[in-house]
Amino acid sequence: KLAAETASLEEQLQGWGEVILMTDKVLRWERAWFPLALMSVVSFSFLMIYYLDPSVLSGVSCLVMFLCLADYLVPALAPRIFGSNKWTTEQQQRFHEICSNLVKSRRRIVGWWKRLFTLKEEKPKMYFMTMLFSLAVVAWIGQQVHNLFLTYLIVSFLLLFPGLNQHGIITKYVGMAKREINKLLKHKEKKNE
Repeated sequence: KLAAETASLEEQLQGWGEVILMTDKVLRWERAWFPLALMSVVSFSFLMIYYLDPSVLSGVSCLVMFLCLADYLVPALAPRIFGSNKWTTEQQQRFHEICSNLVKSRRRIVGWWKRLFTLKEEKPKMYFMTMLFSLAVVAWIGQQVHNLFLTYLIVSFLLLFPGLNQHGIITKYVGMAKREINKLLKHKEKKNE
C-alpha cells in the first residue's frame, strides 16, 4: 500500500519534480549559504507582511492566488528553466525518496489524529484534561507573543528543521538534553538515598 501511495504521489507531483529536488537541496543545506538564503527570504516575506499589514481576508486571498499561479506556471516553466531532459537515475531515486517520506509523514499525522480520537473514546477524562491543558498553554503563548512573530518563528523552525536534522544538530542537542536530565535524575536519586 505504501508503494502504491508513493507511486500515486509521484505521478501527481511529476510536473514539480525539478522544483521539489531544488527545494529539497535548499532545505537540507547542501551548500553552506542555503540556511542564510532561506532565512533571508522568510524574513523579507514576513517584513513585507508586517509592513503592508493586510487584513486576514486579503492575506489569505493573496496566498491562494500565489499558490494558483505557482500550480499553473511551475509545471509549464520548470522544464525550460531546469531542463527536464537531464533527469538522471539519481534524481529519480531522490524524488522517489522524497515522495515516500511525504507519504510516511502523512501517515504519521493521520496515526496521531486517530490515536487522539482513540484516547477520547477510551479515556475521555484524560483526553479532556490533556486538551484543556494543551490549549490553555497555546492560548497563553498566543497572548504573550505577537501573532506574526509567532508565525515567523514556527515557519522558520519548520523550514530549518530538515537541515538541522540532516546535519545532526537536533540529535546532538537532544542527546545533550537527555544526558542533563539523566544527571539530574541520578543526582535526585542520590539525595533521596
